[in-house]
Amino acid sequence: MAIPDFPRSERPREKLLLRGANTLTDAELLAIFVRTGIPGRNAVEIAHDIIDEYGGLVPLLNADQQSFCRTRGLGPAKYAQLAAVLEMAKRYQTGRAGEREFLESPEAVKSVVTLNMRDLENEVFACLFLDNRHRLITYQELFNGTIDSASVYPREVVKAALKHNAAAVIFAHNHPSGVAEPSRADIEITAKLKKALALVEIRVLDHIIVGDGYQVSLAERGDV
Repeated sequence: MAIPDFPRSERPREKLLLRGANTLTDAELLAIFVRTGIPGRNAVEIAHDIIDEYGGLVPLLNADQQSFCRTRGLGPAKYAQLAAVLEMAKRYQTGRAGEREFLESPEAVKSVVTLNMRDLENEVFACLFLDNRHRLITYQELFNGTIDSASVYPREVVKAALKHNAAAVIFAHNHPSGVAEPSRADIEITAKLKKALALVEIRVLDHIIVGDGYQVSLAERGDV
């Protein structure tokens, strides 16, 4: 059955407008994104096929470009649209966190950091620059490493902090291995950066390490 033949209230787009996006199934949400069907298969049926192929909506959204574009009903244009939507969602959530919350607790920081780092394949070192009320000015990825290391230069961190007129900084980096336990090197670079930033009267509040499904706060462990 073609989607125009559905009862109006059950067509994905109309259902979203009438009842809200949260009332739609994964397949219905994806069908709006897919938009059109093919002969013998409507957009909802294609969406079901895609979700079955990937084993869920989350694996689909995490798929790399090559895998995504090989999927029937998708392609480079759809991949570009999806990448743009995911990036807008990420920036929206980061912006909301900055406006809504004073990032004084490790849990508030972890939510922002995890949103940005959970899907990274390589190690990345980032800074959250805060004003004097501990509100987020910006989240910035400063250094990209290989699969197991990242070179961090105190001079560049200080330069970025001064550029954003930050009063405080929180560091964050991911462990692609999935194990978030801090290494001796993690603790040492935190101390080194803290010392450098103290020279320009910028405080270091925490260093969050992101693993697979959990995060570790060095401040909670007394290592900041």
